Amino acid sequence: MENLLIDKPKDVRTEDQLDLDTLKNYLAKEFSITIDSITLKQFSGGASNLTYQITINDKTYILRCTPKGTKAKGAHDMARESKIMSILAPYYPFVPNIELYCSDTTVIGREFYIMEKISGIIPRANLPKGLELSSEKVRNLCIRVIDKLVDLHKINLENTDLQQFGKGKGYANRQITGWVERYRKAKTWNVPSCEYVIHWLQNNIPSEEYTCFIHNDYRFDNIVLSADEHLEVIGILDWEMATVGDGLMDLGNSLAYWIQADDDFVFKMFRRQPTHLRGMLTRKEVISYYCERMSLKNVDFTFYEVYGLFRLLVIIQQIYFRYHHKQTSNPAFKNFWFMVNYLNWRCKRIIKKNN
Repeated sequence: MENLLIDKPKDVRTEDQLDLDTLKNYLAKEFSITIDSITLKQFSGGASNLTYQITINDKTYILRCTPKGTKAKGAHDMARESKIMSILAPYYPFVPNIELYCSDTTVIGREFYIMEKISGIIPRANLPKGLELSSEKVRNLCIRVIDKLVDLHKINLENTDLQQFGKGKGYANRQITGWVERYRKAKTWNVPSCEYVIHWLQNNIPSEEYTCFIHNDYRFDNIVLSADEHLEVIGILDWEMATVGDGLMDLGNSLAYWIQADDDFVFKMFRRQPTHLRGMLTRKEVISYYCERMSLKNVDFTFYEVYGLFRLLVIIQQIYFRYHHKQTSNPAFKNFWFMVNYLNWRCKRIIKKNN
């Protein structure tokens, strides 16, 4: 039963094939081994960086690399992501070990890194078939997942090399400026200007920041669970956007994906994680639990919620921009423009509701 639950890769999509001969020669030299066999599979989950399972002889690893096509400035930085993971690992034991980073773009056409593979269950839109949990077990799983975010945010950054990933005060302002700029560059004719939401965010940046080390893409489908009855968190993936920033903004990012059972049918179409299950905390309950664990009082979460949704809107539009300009043919991206329109509406509704 365990083998049926563990997350498995599929055949590599045609557009994402890599040159295995060149890769084999490079890795044989870097690992100082003779490679008798090398095979490649692909995990279909991500819409940003590409994630492969690479088996060298009898040992299995994960290879991460950038996608083809236009890349947003500052995104898809393999060197930075692998460096973050290496530095964070001693303080946070859920980070996979980095085995190798390659900056030579002649090997597979772009930079990449190879890390250990953590085998387990990755909760995507639905739990794997055969895994049925009571509402109590669902609630306990939910709390364990939130606790790992709290643990990350509670790391004492003083006298650690993690500080190098921060730019000092003004994180929120930099984020709003950056995401607005990215949206305007990626805008296509069939999405709104979002100026109402943009101006509101610019005028409502909180005066106080809750500085800590943040994941910036903390979701259930970036979490690896043990494939047993305990469902412990054994790994956390996708550190591409991790940085020193505001913990509440990190939570806002996470809650943008937190589709709950009583949401409208359109928002439910977005669901990519099992937050709809009976026993899952609602967004309000997550905020309350997080603030209690972080000893934060009287927090108005409106800015963080709108920011998280707007940021998601921009990420979706950047992906759609690549599809719109035929830089990817992945049919999953075809209707992303509609999602952008909906998220803009949702942001405006939250703003007006809380004004």
